[in-house]
Order: sequence, then structure tokens, then C-alpha cells
Amino acid sequence: MIVVTGAYGFIGSCLIGFLNQHGVEDIIAVDDFSKKYKEPNLTNGVVRERIGRDIFPHWFEKNAPSVSFVFHLGARTDTAEFDYNVHKKLNLQYSKGIFTICVNHSIPIIYASSAATYGAGELGYSDLTPSVSFDLKPLNPYGVSKNEFDKYVLLEKTFPPFWAGLKFFNVYGPNEYHKGRIVT
Repeated sequence: MIVVTGAYGFIGSCLIGFLNQHGVEDIIAVDDFSKKYKEPNLTNGVVRERIGRDIFPHWFEKNAPSVSFVFHLGARTDTAEFDYNVHKKLNLQYSKGIFTICVNHSIPIIYASSAATYGAGELGYSDLTPSVSFDLKPLNPYGVSKNEFDKYVLLEKTFPPFWAGLKFFNVYGPNEYHKGRIVT
């Protein structure tokens, strides 16, 4: 089975649609499903089960042997949220837990990072040299939390059989109707 966190979001819901189009339906969708205004994002998505974000870590630890791949796309993406503790909890600590389970059970993972890690771009927009992540100066708590997780992964001593962090730039489209103004 495949896990997709952030299943109610733009990227997660579109990924589930893509997987469904290619015959994959053994999907565990993870998100905060209390946000009913996001429900239309998964109306046509076929998934095995929907698991709430808060109970997922326990579920994942228990069911990890059955998981073949994780797309960790869930995060607090509100760039106008300036309480770093919110981002630290959901983007850094939560992601560390998922990554650790992937390491411990040899589960490949692709996770969402962000171009917000690049700050004003004074160091460019390339991570060809991993040490770049340690010099970046994000401009908001969201970018800081994403950069802290990138650095965490780079400092790890053990890894899943495959891992990649994707730095998304200004993602907006279908299934994002619920968002208001985005602050960069």
C-alpha cells in the first residue's frame, strides 16, 4: 500500500487522482479530515482508508510492514502563520517521525520541501551542493521549518532505500479554492 499525507491538499489530492488513473487504489490518505470545506478534493479519489493526521504516526508504526511507499506531502503551508511552534510541530517534528519510521522499516519516501527555504534567493535556487541548505535564510516560519527538516535529513546517518525532498515553488491550482491570499 502507498501512503499519501496531505491528501486533502492540492498536490496530495492530485497525486491520488494520478495514482488512481494508473490503477493504484491501495492508498492510505492522511490529513486533517475535520476540514469539511476540503472534502471535494477527494470526492473522486479512490483510497483504501482515510486516517486522521493526529493518529497516523501510531497507525504507521503499527502498519509499516505493509507500506511500500510514502509520499509525505502534508504540512502547515500557511505562510502567513507566524507562530513558529505551529510549523515546528507539523512540518518538522511530525516529518521527523515519519522519516524515522521509513528508515526503521526500509520504506522509500518522497517528501515536500519548499522553495521558501531559499529566502530572498541570495544564494540562488539550487541544492546541487547539499551544504547550501545550511546557509539558507528563509523569510518566514514556514520556510524555516521546511529548511530545518531538509537539514535534519542531510545530517542523518541512516536512510530509507530511496528518499527525495522536492522543493515546490508557488503551487496553486485546482483544489486550492479554499485558500485565501498567500503571503510570500
